[in-house]
Amino acid sequence: MSAGLPDMSTDANLAALEKFLGDRSFVDGHTPSQADVAVYDAVRLPFEKKYPHVARWYQHIASYGVEHPGLHGDKAKAASLISGIFGASTPAGAAAAAGAAADDDDDVDLFGSDDDEDAEAERVKAERVAEYNKKKAEKEAVKGKTVHKSVVTLQVKPWDDETDMKALEASVRSIEKDGLVWGASKLVPVGYGVNMLQITLVVEDEKVSLDELQEEIAEFDDYVQSSDVAAMQKL
Repeated sequence: MSAGLPDMSTDANLAALEKFLGDRSFVDGHTPSQADVAVYDAVRLPFEKKYPHVARWYQHIASYGVEHPGLHGDKAKAASLISGIFGASTPAGAAAAAGAAADDDDDVDLFGSDDDEDAEAERVKAERVAEYNKKKAEKEAVKGKTVHKSVVTLQVKPWDDETDMKALEASVRSIEKDGLVWGASKLVPVGYGVNMLQITLVVEDEKVSLDELQEEIAEFDDYVQSSDVAAMQKL
């Protein structure tokens, strides 16, 4: 932990930093500096949804790399810049208030900590790192997962030669599902002036059930008499 900075793993201190960064891009001025690096070292993995300003600032500083030689300024300045953001009701704020009353030249820890607090901070950080790594691994597993797809030729039969086939096809195509893509279609004569709709579709096998899809098509009973799977091929 950077000298003079509080335990930035606590909700109270992260909330104070969130408010501080609400109308600021950086800890010191309008450009990134070593003061940002010092606070960055103390924060570690903020929760993006809970602390969006901290997360935005954190990711920006991370892009420069810790201890980036191109960043000006003094790390030690960070404590004096942000000490006022912590209320007196927090351990950090109380220590800061006590430090302000002392000799300004004294080299004191404005926020104070003991071994128990440091151990707790390290435990919380370890838990957050573990949670981050777990979520990252889950995302990588999803990325690497094989998606099985099938190309299906579906035949949809009307009631008779007076059935509006354009309305029938529009009804079928109105069905939308995650993992379903409708393709080309044509009318195929079946006799006595009756045509059936032959339509191609691509489905993700784990997301779309053909039985359920045919049940939904059958609900358009003003137009549809029945439907059959004429062909299916795995991609």
